[in-house]
Amino acid sequence: MEVGASGRQLRESHVASAMGEVRRHMPHWAFIGLGSNLGDRKANYFEAIERVQKLPTTRIIKQSSLYESEPLGDAKTWFVNAVIEIETESSADDLLKRLKAIETAMGRKRVRGKRWGSRIIDLDILFFDNEIISKRTLKVPHPELQNRKFVLAPLCELAPQMIHPKLGVSASELLAGLKSTKKIHLLRAS
Repeated sequence: MEVGASGRQLRESHVASAMGEVRRHMPHWAFIGLGSNLGDRKANYFEAIERVQKLPTTRIIKQSSLYESEPLGDAKTWFVNAVIEIETESSADDLLKRLKAIETAMGRKRVRGKRWGSRIIDLDILFFDNEIISKRTLKVPHPELQNRKFVLAPLCELAPQMIHPKLGVSASELLAGLKSTKKIHLLRAS
């Protein structure tokens, strides 16, 4: 029995509709850098992880080890840093808003015009899918990640072959070529 043109069109329409539904709900993936150098740095990290896990339509796929890194700029205390990989149905802009809300809820105070200061928590979108986003409020890939050993070392634990969409080289190649003199070491579990 042959399906008529209207039956075939109906089936194709149904399949296209289902594919559209799947595309609408396909999660994005992102890598998030976390850092803290105020208070109980490890506790701040674990609280931030817990809060990210509670974000709607978001789940943590992988977590790197914790690293301790020498501070940049005006900060005096060493940082605890890590990277997580997530899946989310949020857009990059929405994810940024949610991460900033976590920072605020945890007590992060932003000082206008002051970069690289001490902070209770810092949550940065490093990569979002393979997108290149250049807005005033959001730049992806993170514009400084290729210069930061404290980002590249934990990122390489999770995705050493991740290709930087702007630079065209892998995370492990970026780490191997880094000329940073800033110290970083794996934080022992205690």
